[in-house]
Amino acid sequence: MDMKFKKVIFHENEILFGRDSTPFITAVEFDGKNTVEIFFRKGKQVTSKRETFKPFIFLVDTIYMDEWNGKYEAKRLKGEAYYAYLIYLDDWAELQRLLKYFKKTTGATPAGSNSPFFYLNDPVHQYLLVSGRTLFKELSFNDLIRLQLDIETYCAEGYEFSNPHREEDSITVISLSDSSGWEYAISGREHSEKEMLEIMAEQINLRDPDVIEGHNIFNFDLTYIEARARRYKVPLAVGRNRQNLKSHPSRLNIAERTISYRKYEAYGRHIVDTYILAQMYDVTARNLESYGLKNVAKHFNVAAPKRTYIDPDKINWYYDNKPDELLKYGMDDVRETRAISEILSQSFYYQTRIFPYSFQNAIIRGNATKIDSLFIREYINSNHSIPKTPLSREYSGGYTDMFHQGIIKKILYCDVQSLYPSIMLAFKYFPSDDSLNIFRSLLEDLVDFRLRAKEMVSVAKSKSEKMYFDALQATFKVLINSFYGYMGFAYGHFSDFDKADKVTKKGRSIIKSMIKWLEGKDCKVIEIDTDGIYFVPSAGIKKKKDEEGLISELSDALPAGINLELAGRYKAMFSYKIKNYVLLGYDDKMIIKGSGLRSRGLELFQRKFMEEMFFHLLKGEEKKVDKLLEKYTDELMNHKWDKKMFVKTETLQESLATYTEKISKKKRSAAAAYELAIKSERNYQPGDQISYYVIGDKGRVRVFDNCKLASQWDHEKPDENIEYYKKKLITLYDKFKPFFS
Repeated sequence: MDMKFKKVIFHENEILFGRDSTPFITAVEFDGKNTVEIFFRKGKQVTSKRETFKPFIFLVDTIYMDEWNGKYEAKRLKGEAYYAYLIYLDDWAELQRLLKYFKKTTGATPAGSNSPFFYLNDPVHQYLLVSGRTLFKELSFNDLIRLQLDIETYCAEGYEFSNPHREEDSITVISLSDSSGWEYAISGREHSEKEMLEIMAEQINLRDPDVIEGHNIFNFDLTYIEARARRYKVPLAVGRNRQNLKSHPSRLNIAERTISYRKYEAYGRHIVDTYILAQMYDVTARNLESYGLKNVAKHFNVAAPKRTYIDPDKINWYYDNKPDELLKYGMDDVRETRAISEILSQSFYYQTRIFPYSFQNAIIRGNATKIDSLFIREYINSNHSIPKTPLSREYSGGYTDMFHQGIIKKILYCDVQSLYPSIMLAFKYFPSDDSLNIFRSLLEDLVDFRLRAKEMVSVAKSKSEKMYFDALQATFKVLINSFYGYMGFAYGHFSDFDKADKVTKKGRSIIKSMIKWLEGKDCKVIEIDTDGIYFVPSAGIKKKKDEEGLISELSDALPAGINLELAGRYKAMFSYKIKNYVLLGYDDKMIIKGSGLRSRGLELFQRKFMEEMFFHLLKGEEKKVDKLLEKYTDELMNHKWDKKMFVKTETLQESLATYTEKISKKKRSAAAAYELAIKSERNYQPGDQISYYVIGDKGRVRVFDNCKLASQWDHEKPDENIEYYKKKLITLYDKFKPFFS
């Protein structure tokens, strides 16, 4: 990009970006004992150097070291917080030995609230904390070499899914590309599977990427590659210095879901899974139909117009009969992966410049955990003691309410900008144990930085500058809004549940005062959604400038530091339940909010029917809903739908072994997705998705006994249960009938 990072002053904020400004670091790896290897990229050249550091552990009192028989250095930290000492060891192995000693002598664990010791179990994280360094300084996102990887596989006849542990199954195509535009395909028609794996490893080393990307790369591509490489005794030396790929079972929390996956690590590189990024994006967006590559690519409009599509159950046929088409298909997969990553991973790239984590770990760590690391880094830098984690307790939530149900015309939406962070700053609700006032300082700076980054977007001269500052302000926004969540974070050393409760109570008070003010101006309040209000303005408000004047007047009536904006104007609103509503813009585009109206648990035909029905209702075309029902019923009865209309996709929340055990003990009901997974003989893991449809000829059936995998559906011999799906359609129609009859 044209603008030099050093000219942008907020990168000089040491609390936020770390006190060491060393540029061009692409990776830091633990190299044994007390050594890390630091990799640098400058243009096409990658260099490295090794540095030593002293691993550490926080301790309440050195009395716990009295019987320890090893060498150590104890540093008394300033202040009166709980962890008053830093204990330094000569190497990582000694730290592990000390940890076992503490567990044995105290009976405590590092995660315990009253544990006398606190330990960070990642040596790279420890190094970054004490050094004050972060990755990617003075490197733009486009400076990184990002390599994409995708495989296609053969499945033995008679089986639903390819299994890397089955001898007859194999990798048929390996597709590689990178951010420079380079592309490389390896075909099983030209090479043995062993040769394919060797060529892949060699190409990765020749390209020397900083990042390896794939869609579901953890639970599919690399898992499959690892198993086949083991079969042929091919070393997967794809890390820098030709170090072997490493892996271990791991878990990841995304909103309310826990995903089990196999985490892979390549020395000196970062591995990014766009399948995980898509799920993280959807936590707030909630507009992805599924997390599959093809669907995500279409959603972000990055699918090429002439993209090659092949049904998964036709992969074998194309490999045997049209191998060139399969090569095109695989190459389109890596192109889409690259484009999706450019959209979804950039925010985490910027976060990696802030937080003391690798790029790969900055993605999978929670926001509150990352914010905690900023406190710990600064307290270490200031030689200050840190508090223990507080006892977790519940506290009041945000204010949501609904005052009117049905179709309402001419809606305005006013929103308090960053309500909770604004309250914390305006009313000085900061953590009680933050002696150095890091929380307040960071939050004030982030708010200021975001405003300045937004200004830079408007004055940027080049597209790259504009994109950079826009992504940066979006990253700052995520961090700003995460500060409130940190207040109520059970594992945060500076969290404060009492203050978190005060923040939400003040938020409810402010929103209620806004409702009272609006009603006093003859406005009709419809719905409250935590930090904003949907309402109908009074009859005298006719023009846009009148609307803006009303919001400005209301904003002036709020406490200092609490700012209001007119965030939306809508032609109509369907208010259904609290936090479940549909908005129709003046451009006739709809926004559907709430799980009750856009549940992913509904089949596609139900979601589409609802969308068309809502559109008619919001347009005042209630009479068209009956004809819409007739149209959908006719299409269903005459098999006019492709399987995607009625296939349901579910995510496995627990292992098949756990499911089977619970079924045997009658601790849960049978479920179609699990029953099909068991029959498939595939090694499904929690987090994997199963797509299926219902068969039979009756409206009421036990679904787990009457289902097939989506791949088994044949458009020449359709066997979907028409009566079952027809009943669902009519039930849906009846559910909303009171609003249009």
